Amino acid sequence: MGLDDLSDGTTENLRDLPDVHLVEADLRDEEAVRRAADGCEAILHHAAMKSVPRSIRMPGPFTDVNVRGTLNVLLAARVRGAAVVFASSSSVYGDQEVFPVREDMDPRPRSPYAATKLAGEGLCRSWWHSYSVPVVAYRYFNVYGPGQDPASEYAAVIPRFTVACLRGEAPVIYGDGEQARDFTYIDDVVEANLLAARSPERAAGRVLNIAGGAKPTSINRLLGMIAEEVGVHPEPIHEPPREGDIRVSEADVSLAGELIGYDPGVAIDEGIRRTVAWFRDRVALTG
Repeated sequence: MGLDDLSDGTTENLRDLPDVHLVEADLRDEEAVRRAADGCEAILHHAAMKSVPRSIRMPGPFTDVNVRGTLNVLLAARVRGAAVVFASSSSVYGDQEVFPVREDMDPRPRSPYAATKLAGEGLCRSWWHSYSVPVVAYRYFNVYGPGQDPASEYAAVIPRFTVACLRGEAPVIYGDGEQARDFTYIDDVVEANLLAARSPERAAGRVLNIAGGAKPTSINRLLGMIAEEVGVHPEPIHEPPREGDIRVSEADVSLAGELIGYDPGVAIDEGIRRTVAWFRDRVALTG
């Protein structure tokens, strides 16, 4: 069972999953969320408005969807007796002086998007302490991999770079390119969700970093890795830094390892290889 309003997604992504029943509805529709949760033992809550720059332009809708929507998920989980895995974000940390960041550091959200994720964490924690609903919040660090949409104005950097290189276009770098990120391959994220769904009470009421487990990769180096995999030598275009972007993200994932057995298995070079291979087939088909 799944719920999506398809504002960013497409049913094409479910083509190979015929057993999935999709409820097409707005996350703010409390009754629709409750219907979608019927029979669920665990709810993987990844629905949200996304993009730091877009949240700065649209703080009202972001707060409405991300906070009210999360409340609806938690209300449904309490009624259905389900555990919840909430998709938070590394953006709640903001700019820190000490790296890697740990879950006990003070959050410093720099954007409405980050603030909505921090608010969601607070709701999740309260649902565990007030109603004993097993909830864990995952602070994801720059998730990437096959399936991402490169066409959006707010698309993540890896699909944008990959498609630009495959098409012989000039990739766009915001700022000097020395900002660095802790990139996390999608398979590791899926495994983290399954771990929490199987043993929800081990981490109930906690927030956990879910990241790649290695040193962060600069945007300039990332482009170099993708270009080498594609076999091109692009000349990037530099644009001004984007509002709300942080300089460095790097996660300590030891708490997730201790509580749920999280152990990221896909290094950045292997993840780039898999991602480029997937986009190469897609670009060849779409032109």
